[in-house]
Amino acid sequence: MKPITWFFDLDNTLHDASFAIFGTINETISAYLVRHLDIGEVDADHLRVEYWRRYGATLLGLIKHHTVDPHHFLNETHAFAEAPNFAAMIRAERGLTRLFRRLPGRKVLLTNAPARYAGAVLREIGLHRHFTRPNGHRYAIEQMRVHRHFRPKPSRSMLRMLLAKEKVSGHRAVLLDDSFENLKSARAVGMRTIQVNGMVPPIGLMPHSRGKKSRPSYVGLQVKSVTQLLRRRRFLR
Repeated sequence: MKPITWFFDLDNTLHDASFAIFGTINETISAYLVRHLDIGEVDADHLRVEYWRRYGATLLGLIKHHTVDPHHFLNETHAFAEAPNFAAMIRAERGLTRLFRRLPGRKVLLTNAPARYAGAVLREIGLHRHFTRPNGHRYAIEQMRVHRHFRPKPSRSMLRMLLAKEKVSGHRAVLLDDSFENLKSARAVGMRTIQVNGMVPPIGLMPHSRGKKSRPSYVGLQVKSVTQLLRRRRFLR
């Protein structure tokens, strides 16, 4: 039987972005809107959240309504990943590298964050080698395009495209993510789903991950941490 291909979200799945990074991203995006849209801080905060809720990513709303250059936006809002104090912003559990060495199958990163930021986080948590070819790969938001248009998670057309690129059928692919919306889309295209729910995001950035206590039908398994995967071997079959 063909091994499972694991698609891993990054923020609040492989590390605790709620500790410092989500708050910083909120601030840098709002500051970008103030500078480039010539609006006040309150309006910038509102627009950031509104576009995120409506389109799944603030960037998509900025492209659609303000013709913002996506690469300029991503570079400016995630420049903090190159700051000397970036390592102090990262919180990840021990045992991740041991898990990845023991977990059978291909590992693919699937994050709505930009590639440079994702690479910086992976280096800090010691997983960068596991997401490189030939045994792994990375898809950041820059690679999530369908017909030349940005289509980040939870886009179903993007997920179908990536399954085709990775040459894996849905029932042999698993998405691990904290977002109910992302998992719902993954299940709709035939993927297996695991919600990582041990890290609670702040209100205003990830509202879709709050307020649902029961396990929806499109979530195959819930774990507090990806380090629990090997203890749930039945799901791996």
